[in-house]
Amino acid sequence: MSPGTDRAGEGVGRGRDGLFVAAMGILGGLYVALLVATMAADVFYTTPGHLWRALKSPEIRHAVRLSLLSCTLTTLLSLWVAVPIGYLMTRHRFRGRALVDSLLDIPIVLPPLVIGLSLLILFQWPPLRALERVFPVTYAVPSVVLAQFMVACAFAVRTLRATFEAMDPRPEQVAWTLGCSRAEAFWRVVLPSARRGIVTAATMAWARALGEFGPILVFSGATRMRTEVLPTTVFLELSVGNLEAAVAVSLLMVVAAVAVLMLIRARGSAITLGRFA
Repeated sequence: MSPGTDRAGEGVGRGRDGLFVAAMGILGGLYVALLVATMAADVFYTTPGHLWRALKSPEIRHAVRLSLLSCTLTTLLSLWVAVPIGYLMTRHRFRGRALVDSLLDIPIVLPPLVIGLSLLILFQWPPLRALERVFPVTYAVPSVVLAQFMVACAFAVRTLRATFEAMDPRPEQVAWTLGCSRAEAFWRVVLPSARRGIVTAATMAWARALGEFGPILVFSGATRMRTEVLPTTVFLELSVGNLEAAVAVSLLMVVAAVAVLMLIRARGSAITLGRFA
């Protein structure tokens, strides 16, 4: 085969590769354009006046405060549970591990309304109904935290499991040979090495809790000045036809979501980078 034929074949191959890359770029670009368009629609629909009037509303200010409080508590609870689960699932093999792994994914794949309904039914169980006479949960602030926790913790578990799987177990094993117990090696070696993953899990859990709506609506209700958080505020404002306030609150949530994503990128995602400082 002559050199000219080889160059012609290479040119055809490069042309086909270019068409393939262009087609992939167009398909992906359409989705990116849709995302940008939806964000731009919120920005250009509302005005600073709409946003200011929304923030002056006592109901919306209460929703902002409750959202910040509940999301923070949910994040702390999620980390308290997700760190040991993620560690055990990656460092230990036990009977029923596959079943446990599947159960941990249930809050991610279940429809949110089903999670809220399941919590509501659970608290009809006589022992929990007796508990509620002393410590009300259903349709109260604790139900907001519990509804957020059910979903956010699953995302934190997945993040921390990926974190511990990416870590080299040898430093921990060396600590054992030097006389450290499992607990000492975990606190002195594993946990400091996993801090990037912990930050990522915390921000993911916080962001997921902020956007949770279905379980809260069913299990907590949408009572003004009581169990109202930002997603239910959007629902309530839409239900009374106040579109401007709903869009203003939505924009606040968009800003919070973007801030969380920027924090994850700035700190370095443990999942995508696969390294720990």
